[in-house]
Amino acid sequence: MDQSRVEFLKRLLTTPGPSGDEAAAARVWRENAEQFADQVYADVSGNSFAVLEGNATRVLLAGHIDEIGLMISHIDENGYLSFSPIGGWDAQVLVAQRVRLLGRNGEIVGVIGKKPIHLLKPEERTQASTIDRMWIDIGAANRDEALELVRVGDVGVIDAPLYELPNNRIVSRSLDNRIGAFVVLEALRLLAEQRPAATVAAVATAQEEITFAGASTAAYSFAAQIAIAVDVTFATDHPESNKNQWGDVKLGGGPVLARGSANSPLVYRRLIEIAERDNIPYSVQIAPRYTGTDADAIHKIRGGVATGVVSIPNRYMHSPNEMIQLEDVEHAARLIAAFVRDISGQDEFIPR
Repeated sequence: MDQSRVEFLKRLLTTPGPSGDEAAAARVWRENAEQFADQVYADVSGNSFAVLEGNATRVLLAGHIDEIGLMISHIDENGYLSFSPIGGWDAQVLVAQRVRLLGRNGEIVGVIGKKPIHLLKPEERTQASTIDRMWIDIGAANRDEALELVRVGDVGVIDAPLYELPNNRIVSRSLDNRIGAFVVLEALRLLAEQRPAATVAAVATAQEEITFAGASTAAYSFAAQIAIAVDVTFATDHPESNKNQWGDVKLGGGPVLARGSANSPLVYRRLIEIAERDNIPYSVQIAPRYTGTDADAIHKIRGGVATGVVSIPNRYMHSPNEMIQLEDVEHAARLIAAFVRDISGQDEFIPR
């Protein structure tokens, strides 16, 4: 991947943007999109659009830009902050983490505290930690001091840096799913170099982790007829993985194509054909009931949208240290761009 694209990705990943407060990350995304898109704009839901104008066929490429986070629920007389999760946290992951809160006058660093092991009763040591027995300590001496920095309803993310690892792998918070927002913009950049016939919108959608609201409003307002939702999925190339349930998915194995549920069988089949035609590695995961992605909202908008799901293999999902391999990102963008160029009309994905 070109170094300038890597630097943009790093900036995108390290900008805080929990669900419902994605604005800062969305601005970074739109600034980059302005380099090659015909139109770049935002909507009231917090979605960001980058559009290439074409014919009447309308294709939506959606990757959600929000990440899981935390919200302050109470400030006690000693300045400690109680909090609730934004999105699906494993509470064990939160113990003793540093957090970056979007405070009243800027970002505030704090630490998540709980009773130390030395003070736990024997029966408590075997119990799982729960969020209602944790707090955030920002160093304030009392409630009034804390209120000068933060207030109830302020949000934050885990304060975890990005690292580059061997084999072109990166580890970071927010890969779920800032990497999807990156992939759809990268696909649009490739399409700008060799333009398709269709009108195409890459959309960095909001609030996927909590409501799917962004995907719904984006698909409706753009009047999408065909869509690809890009997200992360569970890699199964590590200890304790269950390949019987989640398939054989590995970092470096290429994008993962979902079969079933919100996925159009015709879109799925076309993605397979193009991947094999263009020698793009891929794997398959099943989604017999739901995908857990923006596709679950997109495919049923208006009269229905022919939708597919393309995912990036991800280790340690919903943690401060998610891991992906950059070749999978490049292959996903190439596959999506080739798919869009291959579309000849809006009716070709109607089952006959």
